[in-house]
Amino acid sequence: MAAERWRVEVDRGLCVGSGMCEGSAPGAFALDAGRRSRPRAQETDASEDVLAAAETCPVEAITLSRPDTGEKVFPPDE
Repeated sequence: MAAERWRVEVDRGLCVGSGMCEGSAPGAFALDAGRRSRPRAQETDASEDVLAAAETCPVEAITLSRPDTGEKVFPPDE
């Protein structure tokens, strides 16, 4: 069975460049020259580090979803 994958998206309009995502999951996120986060890849293996990065984003700019179904992983539906 294949490992679970997540689609990673960053709303660059919301991003304030705190760098918390890069600190939590440096393999998955990077800050560009304008200090806005971007995912290093559109899809990544599901991991606690990537989830922690999304959860600690101070403006909730990171969305994780399952690429095959589009089901949202984070943020949870309220």
